[in-house]
Amino acid sequence: MTASHPDLPTDTEAALRVVQVAVGPLQPTDFSIAPGRVTALSGPSGSGKSRLLRALADLDAHDGEVWLGPTCQSRTPAHQWRRRVMLVPADSQWWADTVGEHLPDPARVDWAPLGFEPAVADWQISRLSSGERQRLALLRAVAHGPQALLLDEPTANLDAETTRQVEQWLLELIRTHGWPTLWVSHDRAQVERVADHHLRIDGHTLAEVA
Repeated sequence: MTASHPDLPTDTEAALRVVQVAVGPLQPTDFSIAPGRVTALSGPSGSGKSRLLRALADLDAHDGEVWLGPTCQSRTPAHQWRRRVMLVPADSQWWADTVGEHLPDPARVDWAPLGFEPAVADWQISRLSSGERQRLALLRAVAHGPQALLLDEPTANLDAETTRQVEQWLLELIRTHGWPTLWVSHDRAQVERVADHHLRIDGHTLAEVA
């Protein structure tokens, strides 16, 4: 796991708290993610990892409650919650023709850390490779100014060098902005690099991995 970060925010106002959340076959579970920390989530294919993320993003019905600081999911309009608790799914969705149309202000985006030039804003979505789509989906998410991140295998379509680049970029943003982050990964080495804590779905239960 990553080393401790004593200089990170400790204000519980920004923590993501999951209280007795159950979705699909997953039994009620409790956990919290502190500001600026990463919790990795792993488990077999089909175990419910993506469905749990969708529940936390208020996209799938579930039992229990989710809190972001003092803000309760069930008392917050869904569109507002999803802007605060930002889900980046494994397969990103694109509804307009060009990259820039998906961003609040393309001129303010720092494209360089992920290997892009500003001209990418004019690219057609149809020309993007799977790896480009994955990196741009992450840029789109952070450009909207979230308060927490839910990342579903965010580097699955990237080569090893680009994966390390994206990890470093994400971790710097997560630490700087104090975003509590749930990061789905099947890669144990990646979990060791990025995560402060590790949860795994086994059967129908969620357990902490030492």
